[in-house]
Amino acid sequence: MIARITEAELEGWLGEIEGLQVSLAGAEEKLTQLDAEQVRQRQVIDLGMPRFSQIATRISTATSPTH
Repeated sequence: MIARITEAELEGWLGEIEGLQVSLAGAEEKLTQLDAEQVRQRQVIDLGMPRFSQIATRISTATSPTH
């Protein structure tokens, strides 16, 4: 795209230059967003492991049958 802008400048295509610059800015912004997304995806999230005491304190409220 940069080469096309250079060509448009050499040829004096002013309208084409502006359109290509807008397109280039949009493409650069999209690349920045994609780079940021890759950084977010590489981050490790610790969900934690429950301790035995956390699990063991959950007791059943069911009663045994009385026959």
